[in-house]
Amino acid sequence: MFKGLMSGDDMLSLWIVLFVATGILSGIVTGYFRTRKIQPKGFKWKIFRNEIFFATITMTIVGTVMGRLSGWLNAHGWITFNHAPAAWWQVGLEYALYFFLFDTYFYWFHRWMHVEPIYSWVHKLHHKSTSPNVLTTLSVNPLESVINGGFISIFLTIFTIHDATAALIFPTNIIMGLYVHSGYEFMPRWWNKSWATKWFITATFHDQHHRFFTGNFGGYTTIWDRICGTMRPKFETDYEKNFSRRSLPAQASAAEEAA
Repeated sequence: MFKGLMSGDDMLSLWIVLFVATGILSGIVTGYFRTRKIQPKGFKWKIFRNEIFFATITMTIVGTVMGRLSGWLNAHGWITFNHAPAAWWQVGLEYALYFFLFDTYFYWFHRWMHVEPIYSWVHKLHHKSTSPNVLTTLSVNPLESVINGGFISIFLTIFTIHDATAALIFPTNIIMGLYVHSGYEFMPRWWNKSWATKWFITATFHDQHHRFFTGNFGGYTTIWDRICGTMRPKFETDYEKNFSRRSLPAQASAAEEAA
């Protein structure tokens, strides 16, 4: 009965929405979010209201522009996919290539957008929220959104990847954007202590970028920030404080948040 009503892309989008919605509902019900808030007193309804307005405008403009651009590139053969079955290692290599190339692209463009007058013209809108939430992900200047989102079109124009890889790339952009702007730290305490995981950013990492306006420019990893010396010196210490606060009795925790 429902066969043909939804394309593969529609089903993937629906799955992502349901996945995120289920996670949010579960977190609220269990009180999980309350103990993982990075800035317990940071949320402001005025900022959130403004973000709704700017996010709506940006999604309308960028959705139209990027949709037409992608359609044109597909129609003229600039973007093609490899529909042949792919081994896991092929998908892994293609995904890793995208992951680290995007991280490099994002770091340097992000850092450039903090230089005046580019900051005031393009990036300042996104920094209206000093304590980000999931809506902050979309509350950006349309030009900035095109710059960031345009990398996928550039990547797909240069490289022909398998369908399975594309199915990983698109959700990665969405989920990572929501996670780093969520205002909640979901990674475990040992994340920054493990050599294997400390290279990947956390919500605390990007939250500090919004809170202090400088440093922590990476999109997926801390690699370029470490190489270029732009990682905030106290980031790892502050990350640890998130867990110290959770271990305090409720009364002591409230006193610390008020201080």
